[in-house]
Order: sequence, then structure tokens, then C-alpha cells
Amino acid sequence: MNLFVGNLNPVTNADGLKMLFSEFGDVVSSKVIFDMATGTSRGFGFVEMNDKNQGFDAIDNLDCSYFEGNIISVKEAKQNGTKPGGGGGNNRSFNKPRSPRPGGYNQERNFNKY
Repeated sequence: MNLFVGNLNPVTNADGLKMLFSEFGDVVSSKVIFDMATGTSRGFGFVEMNDKNQGFDAIDNLDCSYFEGNIISVKEAKQNGTKPGGGGGNNRSFNKPRSPRPGGYNQERNFNKY
């Protein structure tokens, strides 16, 4: 079971997460997500537990708990692609050039003066 862990302290690392979650079962992997540009923690991570029941036990006990100075959030992680994506059902191509509309700003205008 893959778990999302949010509101992590910037000093929290993957080993700390693994140690915390190992109290509730076998931890397959743990990782903290870092910003590639700055190298700093983005404040969330993921923990994969071996058994679903152990994962739910970790959620029940660790969600809204205090860890390394922050109150963390622990939820079941959503899989990539399960969120409804953007984009409508039209088949317009946004890469094709548009022709100028008649009466646009770049064309001469004839104004009737009274």
C-alpha cells in the first residue's frame, strides 16, 4: 500500500520516515520529494508498506500526529492518472496558425464621418 505523507519538516529524510512507519509493519520503500531547482524538501513524501492492513493501521495512528516538529498528514496515495484530467472533448488543434479576423487592429479602417 502506497501512503502519502504531507506537511513534513524540511529536515525530514527518507530514513526518518522509514523508522516512523516501521512501527506499524514492513516498509518496502520511503522517499521525501525534493525540488530539483533548489534542492530543498517540498514538504511531502511517500511510504510504501508491504501489507494493506499495516498501511491502514499507520494511517489511523499517524495522521494528524506530531513528527519532527510538524503535525503530519498521512493518507492513502492516489495513483497517477486517476485524477480527471483537463481537456475537453473538442478536436481543435491549438498549434495551427490562425488567420486574421476581418476588421482586426492591423487592418485599415474606414470610418464614416458625419
